[in-house]
This record gives sequence, C-alpha cells and structure tokens, in this order.
Amino acid sequence: MADRAASALSLPEDWPAHPDPILALNHMGTFDWDLDEGVIHMDAQAHQVFDLLPEEFDGRFESLSARVPQPEAARLDALVARAVKEGAENYGAYFRIRRRDGTPRWTHTQGYIRRDESGRARRVVGIVRDATGELAEGEARTLRAAQDEAFRQQTSIVQVVSAALAHARTVQDVIEILKDTHGIRRLGAASFVMGLVEAGRIRLVAEAPAGSFVPASQVNRIDEPYPMSEVVRTLRPRFVETPEEFAEQYPLLWSQITHLRIASAAYLPLIAQGRPIGAMGLLYSLRRGFSEEERAVLVALGSSIAQSLQRAMLYEQQKDLAQGLQQAMLPRTIPHVPGADVAVRYRAAALGRDIGGDWYDVIPLPGGRVGAVIGDVQGHDTHAAAVMGQLRIVLRAYAAEGHAPATVMARASQFLRELDTGRFATCLYADADLTTGVVQVVRAGHIDPLVRDADGCRRVPVEGGLPLGLSAEFGGLDYPVATLELDPGDTLLLCTDGLVEQPGSDLDDGIRSLADRVRTGPEEVSDLADLLIRLAEERGGDDDVALLLLHRRVPETTRPPGRLQQHVAPGDPEALTQARHMIRAAARAWGDEERADEVELAADELITNVLVHTEGAAIVTLRSPVGGERRLRIEVEDSSSALPRRRDAREDGVSGRGLLLVDRLADAWGVEARGGGKAVWCEFRAGTDRGGPDG
Repeated sequence: MADRAASALSLPEDWPAHPDPILALNHMGTFDWDLDEGVIHMDAQAHQVFDLLPEEFDGRFESLSARVPQPEAARLDALVARAVKEGAENYGAYFRIRRRDGTPRWTHTQGYIRRDESGRARRVVGIVRDATGELAEGEARTLRAAQDEAFRQQTSIVQVVSAALAHARTVQDVIEILKDTHGIRRLGAASFVMGLVEAGRIRLVAEAPAGSFVPASQVNRIDEPYPMSEVVRTLRPRFVETPEEFAEQYPLLWSQITHLRIASAAYLPLIAQGRPIGAMGLLYSLRRGFSEEERAVLVALGSSIAQSLQRAMLYEQQKDLAQGLQQAMLPRTIPHVPGADVAVRYRAAALGRDIGGDWYDVIPLPGGRVGAVIGDVQGHDTHAAAVMGQLRIVLRAYAAEGHAPATVMARASQFLRELDTGRFATCLYADADLTTGVVQVVRAGHIDPLVRDADGCRRVPVEGGLPLGLSAEFGGLDYPVATLELDPGDTLLLCTDGLVEQPGSDLDDGIRSLADRVRTGPEEVSDLADLLIRLAEERGGDDDVALLLLHRRVPETTRPPGRLQQHVAPGDPEALTQARHMIRAAARAWGDEERADEVELAADELITNVLVHTEGAAIVTLRSPVGGERRLRIEVEDSSSALPRRRDAREDGVSGRGLLLVDRLADAWGVEARGGGKAVWCEFRAGTDRGGPDG
C-alpha cells in the first residue's frame, strides 16, 4: 500500500514554489518540512486535512499532537527516519488523526526527500489528504491485518509486563513498571491510572503520563459514581466504548477529563483471593470498541497486576514485621561510657524480607570497664532473631557478673547448645578498660576486629575458637584470650560479615577495603558509622550489617586513675601479660615519660618475686593519689607471711637482684602486713631522677 501510494504522484523539482492546482482540486494539502530548522510549512488545504486553524499551528511537529495521537506520530517518525537513513527518495503511509470533535479520520501522506550534493537529507516535501472513504478492499484487508498485528503486540506487551512484574518486590516496584509509558502506549492507551483500596476508599497511587490524575478524584469512596469505584464494587471490568457512553454513564468524571480527548476506556478490578485490592484504568484517544479477544487480554493483564500487588503488599507487611522484631531484640539505648565515644548501627538486608540474627551490645562491667559485643546467629528468619535475642541477654548477664571474657564466651556457647535450636552463632567479645587502654578480646568464629590509630587502620588477628553452640557440642570451650591496647584517640571497630563480604570477592579483600574506608573516614565515630552504613547500602547485598565503634578519648589530663588492680595466678601467663599491659599503660598515662620504664621494671620485679618465691597468686594494685604531689604507687600483695630480704647478689648469682633494683629505681619502698599475707610496695614521684640501677 505504501509503495503504490508513493508512486501515485510525481512532484516537480521546484515544488512547492510552483504548486500544481490539481492538488487543491483533489483536496490534497501540501507541506514543506525543513529538516535543518525542524519547521514544517503547510498550505491552507493541509490545515483543513488536519482540522487545524492556521493560528493553532506554529510549524513544529509537536504542535500536531492535538490531532495526531502519539502512537501514530511515533510510527510516522520512525518511517521517515528509516527512509532518510536508507537513502530512499520517497515514502508513503496511512495514519489516523483525531478531529476537533474527537472522531477519527484516516489520512494519507506521501513525502519526497530532497538531499544536497553530499547526499544529506535537507527537506521533505509532500502531500496529505483525507483517505477515510478511499480505502480499497485490499487496503482494508491490510488494515485488518495491521489490527491483528496490533492485537498480537498487545498480547506480547501483556506477557512482557507480567514477566517484569514477577520481579517486583514492593508496591512501588509495581507502580514503576506500570508507569513505563512505552509499555502503556504499546497497548494503545493514551494514559493510565491505578488506585488501591484503603479503608473503604480508593486512593490513586499511579498515573502515566503525568497529569492523568483528576484532582477531585484522587481519593474516592467506593460508593461514588466513578468507574473505578464501580469495578471495585461489582468485581467486574467496565469497558466504555465511545465518548457518548462515557459522558452518559459517568458525567461527573467526564466533565473533568474532556481536555484529555478520551474516546474509550477500560477499567479493570484488581482482585486477589476473591477480594478487590484496587483498580486500574486504561484511557484511549483513538480506539472505539473492544473485541472479545482484546477484552480477554486486558482482563489477563489486570489479573497479573493484582497478583503482583498482593505479593508486594505481603512482602512489605512481613518486612515491616521482621524489622520491628529485629529492632525490638536490639538494645534500645547505648549506655554512657566514661572516657569513650560509642556508635552502633544496624542495616537490614537490601534484598529479601527475611530477618537476620545480627546483633551488637555495649555492657557496663565491674571496675569501670565496658564490654563490646558483636555477633551473628545462623539463618535469616524470625527464629534466628528469637535465638539472637536470648543469646544477647544471656551473654550480657554473664559479662555483667564479672566473669572473665573466655568464661563469658564458654558459658554462652553452652547455653546456645542447651537451647537445642540447631543454630550456631559467631561472636566477638571485647572487655575494655578505657583508663589503661587494655582490651581483652575473645573470638568465636567471627571476623577479626579492626583498630584505627595514628598510623592508619589495621586488622588485628585474634586467635579464635569455634562458633557458639558448636564449641560446646564438640568440646572446644577453651577460648583463647588476646590482649590489645587502645591508645588515647584510637578506635576499635567490630562488625558482622555483611559489611565486608562482596559477591565474587575474597573476605580478606573486603576487610582490606573496609580498613581503607575507615582510615580515610571522618574522625567522629558517629559520622564514620554513618559513612560505612551508607556505603553498605549503596553496595546492596542479601545480608544484614551490624557495626560497633568504640573510640577511646584523649583525656583532658594525663593523670592515671586513682586505682587499678589485676589478679595474677601462678601458671597463668595470660594474666601476667595483662598485668604488664596495665602497668605499661598506666605508666605512660602518668605523664613522666622518662621514668615510665623504671616503673615497669620495678613492678615486674615485685610480681616475679611473688610468683617465684611463694606458692600463691599476686594481686597487683596501682594507685595515684588525687591532689598534691604527682606520685605513682605500686603494691604487690601475696598470701605469704614471710618478709622479703634485700641482699646483695653474688657476681655470678642469678637471683637476689629484685629488691636491689626496686631500691635503686623507686623513690621509696616498703612492706605492709595484710591479714595472713603481706604487700610489697614502691612509689615514684614525677620529675625525680634516681639515676637508674647503674647510677
């Protein structure tokens, strides 16, 4: 049809400068389209074909939109573009327009492409004519075939939309898919609206394109005289086939949408499990009437949308419930920690509605210490969250009773095994003394902690045991304890693996990447925590994220606390190491850097004397009197009543030098009776130079 039309007329080379009068006699309008300027010049007859007044057309293709529906305009534009690209000299096509009264008209156009010497298309000249009554039988068959093809395209679009809806998780996902104007217009609709049923009303939630809403009908009662209300009441679709029918059946709505030039409409109830959850409307500017096949396709589309909406609503309800349960299981408030800044964050998984077992906790401990916990129960469901809540409370109780970190972890593992849930949990527990900076860390199958200090951010390898539950089941309750030091200004970072795991990447690479982010991140721990969670959200992922940051503040003064104490049992090298850490940190915080080494050496000699020459434990106490002279006093108490003797060691002796060193290093020392035992003490004054052991 297009080829025959294209050859039906031959235009002179200088046309339209000298138009053929036969064109006007045959009611053919002419046009001249300047492709460089994008301007179309039309004669008076062409204006009549398009049912336009001269003042209604400014020469721009877009100005024809009032008469040429968008699907037809898109088809013509594609036809011209293809002819220009393929080097064709002419083209021809039938298309439909919408007259001023809303009735359709078949129109035919024939265009000739003028090119310059380089072959570039510069102009399109041609004719337009009313072809409503001129379609031959063959052309009618061609149009019927085109209608059949359009029906097949509609069916295909329904299948494509249904496939896209299968991946929609939220109501907003469904809305965005349906608002895709390309898909809606492929269905032949000029606009689309959708509403959801809420408390006996229909609230419009989607439109395409923008401006399809009628302001007065954005929230309607189900008993109001609107087509969407009707299909919700009756649970039956409503097909409005003509403007006259629309005006008669729904005069209230019709008076508000006449500017949209609607010729017909299809309103579909969105039904899920026998009840209406919403309604949608497809409004057409050209179509009049709906075949049985077309109605079946649209009903199928409504059913697919309803199922997707129901899944999305259920997903959102379950996700809200899961997140509420998760938040209820986590600590409502974080206690104030003297000498520290604490930041905690939790982010639910970006994908899926399941709830995770990630948790954090900050626990005040005896002696002014603080416990920091991070953990993750196996699984992503409400059962995992319930186990997490019980485990968090139990671990908190064991820690608050003052048990050593290894004991806390072992008892928590035993508790989880006795719950008989079939779940295990990874966990990391840090017992921090922020006055000295000494942190004891126990790890149960969890990822290592990170520490940010003046030199950057590093991963701290911690020897660990089996996850909680598994260690009790397989007899591995002896958790090793690692000791690290937080200097003033350092930050300890604990997190679950959701923060470092990335699809296709090694866990170590994820930890290194996290360390890089922390090293260059903000100084304030709250800002740093926000940054890390934001990065996790941008990356997405199917795992929850829990994060805990513990920052040791720089003290206003360098005075050590009034009293520190450590129990050192015989044969307990870990306790001896912790005591030495405590002494070293206190000596540095004391403020006399020149004498800090002397303090460490003297204290070490006193502790060693007890462990070597008595059969009991040593209790090490550091005191720094408040006010007056700056002094540091070390006391080492044991259960033996035998008093120590200072004696000169022989030159070849390997013992006997302990008290001699203390005497030479300290400003004063002595022995005090303590019940059934004694305490050996020594004192150091800031700024005093005793000359050292060789002085």
